[in-house]
Amino acid sequence: MPKPVAFITGASTGIGFEAAKALSGHGFLVYAGARRVDRMEALAALGIQVLALDVTDEDSMRAAVGRVLEERGRIDVLVNNAGYGSYGALEEVDLAEGRRQFEVNVFGLARMTQLVLPAMRQAGRGRIINISSIGGKFYEPLGAWYHASKFAVEGLSDSLRLELKPHGVSVSIIEPGGTISEWGRVAARGLYETSGTGPYASQVQLMSGALASTDRAETSTQPGVIAAAIVHAATSPRPRTRYPAGRGARAILTLRRILPDRLFDPLVMLVLKRVAGGKAAGRE
Repeated sequence: MPKPVAFITGASTGIGFEAAKALSGHGFLVYAGARRVDRMEALAALGIQVLALDVTDEDSMRAAVGRVLEERGRIDVLVNNAGYGSYGALEEVDLAEGRRQFEVNVFGLARMTQLVLPAMRQAGRGRIINISSIGGKFYEPLGAWYHASKFAVEGLSDSLRLELKPHGVSVSIIEPGGTISEWGRVAARGLYETSGTGPYASQVQLMSGALASTDRAETSTQPGVIAAAIVHAATSPRPRTRYPAGRGARAILTLRRILPDRLFDPLVMLVLKRVAGGKAAGRE
């Protein structure tokens, strides 16, 4: 019996990189796509198929999906992991950047899903695994565009789950908390560039420190933990619709569910101050 085929976007680092290794280790034939193909040499050494993929480019997405279907005739699991965090005061973020945030985090995810669904429907089976965030359920200052994009991923995935169920295709959402990777420092640098001076500078000091804290083991989770949730969603006979994963993820989502906004708002600020540790980062 041929190995099941998994396709992962944004696999050059962090969660996507670890998920590619984990799925390969669980018997999947894995295709790992990213813009930075040179950063996936370690995956290729493990027998994982690496390919160039830009989820903002139609030709790139068509070529990548077409290659997998031509070589294997199927895609059993699509992991939509590609994404980034755009931070800055809404007043100061250029609308072109807001559109780019949605282009990568939402429209790229949606287009990749469109491209793999005909084969999945024809086979009568398949799994779509969308990497959202606990940030798809709550909010932070200076993160309007990022959180809006993740809220959109949550709603898109819920609707998609219902419409694909009759066709044998499941949809799961992974909701990581803070994860050790370059994501936070990249987001912090972008935040400084956008709003590091001017009326929002004091909030930038706090928020950049909180973002940069995601590379610390005492405040964040190793990406392999999130990869394990992806493997469960890809292999379980009854995959969950949602997988809160990582340090504090379930607790934060529970508090968001039970607390009114007037209590949750100061809690968000308190948590940010604690994880930032009074240190700002992002200018180096």
